[in-house]
Amino acid sequence: MSTYQQIDPNELATMLASNPVLLVDVRNDDEVARGIIEGAIHIPLALLPLQSDALNKAETIVFYCHSGVRSAHAAAFAVNKGYKNVYNLSGGVLSWARAGFPFVTNNNKPKN
Repeated sequence: MSTYQQIDPNELATMLASNPVLLVDVRNDDEVARGIIEGAIHIPLALLPLQSDALNKAETIVFYCHSGVRSAHAAAFAVNKGYKNVYNLSGGVLSWARAGFPFVTNNNKPKN
């Protein structure tokens, strides 16, 4: 049975610097308004089932949220839909910030 993998902030930073990665923020709009990891797209968890077909199954996908719980659900959903190379950012943006990595203003509003 296929499953997703956990990734920590340092591993994610290395991955982002060396590989094409689809980074998906599954937090709510109000959370994303405070900042997003650069290069991420925003698909709220509740909308993921409606928008998942737009994701490329061949890409490496990393999901993240505030603490890693919602993104774990998103990663499990993606694996069950047939996506490979799926990761969950352990600890979410909390761990990203604790590791000293920056956030940017979200300029890519979700398309509904």
